[in-house]
Amino acid sequence: MGRRAQTIGRTYALLLDSGDGDKLFLLLLLRDSGDAATATATAAPPPVVLPLPIASLGLAASLQMSHRRRSNAGDPPPPEGTGGSSTAEASSTGEENPDLPWAWALGSERRVLALALAFRAANALLVRTYFNPDEHWQCLEVAHRIVFGYGHLTWEWKRGLRSYLHPFIFAALYKILSLLHLDSPWFMAMAPRLLQSVFASFGDLYLYKLSKLIFNNHVAQWALFSQLVNWFMFFCITRTLSNSMETVLTVTGLYYWFVAIESVKGNSVVSKQQAASKQSPPSRKMALLIAALACAIRPTSAITWLYVGLLDFIQMKSKSRFIFLEVVPLGVFVLAVTTFLDCWMYGSRVIVPLNFLKFNLFSSGGDYYGTHVFHWYFSQGHNLAAMAQLKGKGHNEKGRLSRLKLSVILLILTNVPMALYMSLYHQRGTEDAMLYLSREAHDGRVKSVLFLMPCHSTPYYSTLHYNLPMRFLDCTPSENKGTLDESDRFLMNPADFVGEVFGNLSSFSHIVLFESEERHVKLLLRNSFQEVRRFFHSHFKVDRDLQSSVVVYSQKSVL
Repeated sequence: MGRRAQTIGRTYALLLDSGDGDKLFLLLLLRDSGDAATATATAAPPPVVLPLPIASLGLAASLQMSHRRRSNAGDPPPPEGTGGSSTAEASSTGEENPDLPWAWALGSERRVLALALAFRAANALLVRTYFNPDEHWQCLEVAHRIVFGYGHLTWEWKRGLRSYLHPFIFAALYKILSLLHLDSPWFMAMAPRLLQSVFASFGDLYLYKLSKLIFNNHVAQWALFSQLVNWFMFFCITRTLSNSMETVLTVTGLYYWFVAIESVKGNSVVSKQQAASKQSPPSRKMALLIAALACAIRPTSAITWLYVGLLDFIQMKSKSRFIFLEVVPLGVFVLAVTTFLDCWMYGSRVIVPLNFLKFNLFSSGGDYYGTHVFHWYFSQGHNLAAMAQLKGKGHNEKGRLSRLKLSVILLILTNVPMALYMSLYHQRGTEDAMLYLSREAHDGRVKSVLFLMPCHSTPYYSTLHYNLPMRFLDCTPSENKGTLDESDRFLMNPADFVGEVFGNLSSFSHIVLFESEERHVKLLLRNSFQEVRRFFHSHFKVDRDLQSSVVVYSQKSVL
């Protein structure tokens, strides 16, 4: 009896970024192989999928520890066409793990990519809601300014805390749309998400390949299914958040990292696959290059890759070669390219990673948006390891198939309705309002706009796509702690704030605000303004008063 047959609760983690840069939503595939006494009599049940918010270190730890357990087990290599141990276990029982019902559609990586491309394209078209301001304000707004010459830059860009690398991708898209005269409001809103859906599709593909490499085709099917059906991935991955791009790069980089490890060890399966494709084996340098790009887009990605690198660095024989011939040259190359781009775009000497460290680490500027205790990443990785020790019970073939069907049904019933609701309804009013204003502006009926709502509650020039004066409530962090920004002051006393800062509001042709603030300033609006449109926004409150609808007012003389 090999050690694999006695291993309980093998764990695999899928990377799902939550959008705030601090947590990752992971799907754990926990498979109980049974104990040594029952392993020969019953087959392992199918994976049980559990959602869990956890730190990025948990992803690296679970993948590498699982890989090491497999490598250190001393068992003979698995049969050709497999990537892990579950098939070996199944063969010892005379049974195989059942594939998902649609496994025939995943017969090749091309089919997987085609499926992912079609699914993510539909995903992008179905996302009509507002989630995180960074999707617009830290990417599309910057890209719009690069190409069309107008767009708002938030305070981070004025301090050199953001790299232009990520917005530059979408600036290229905007330029193509402009040259083809396709820069209509609808295309300007949907094209960036469709482009991101292409990147997300390759992320799905590499997740499938990574799962197949480390485990087997059965687990890879489950990994892909879990990725596609997960409501939060559906809700976020096609958005133009830097987190979404970081997620794709991290999964891709991890695939090449583990392929490089297998190549060095001479794994027979990987060697045969490389021989069949007649391609040179992907090297660790490719993984390091992708990791460097991920860190350039989001410096916090370094936490994941530092942990991944250290775990293998400890066991490396040629440590100096790894550092000075791989890490340093690739890191310097990517830093030089991104620094050149940033200096060109900023118009001055700027090293974004250095400014990022100064602001978030040395000056504690990032505390304005909340903090975690110092041990948070490490304690969350500990909880993941504890979950890997979960022990289940053996099941017969009939029970195993029933659990498979039940798992599929449960995942669909709990994720698909949530995915559709969050993507089509929850917080869609601000998106609808901006698309309405864009059409009105292009028809010459909008002269200027005031947003009386918390800062960055709506998209901006990248959706309006018309150069006219607009004003929103500023929320730039103050160097003096305790100082209230305009958004805070407005929410504390809307009527007094509006009267003090904007007077009679006559300089604006249109005003946009939430229903929850409308009642406080209605007396100021009724003489000169009238409601022209009201858009549904949300059924329940998130972090403030219930913002059930977004209301657009227009000056009576403008109509």
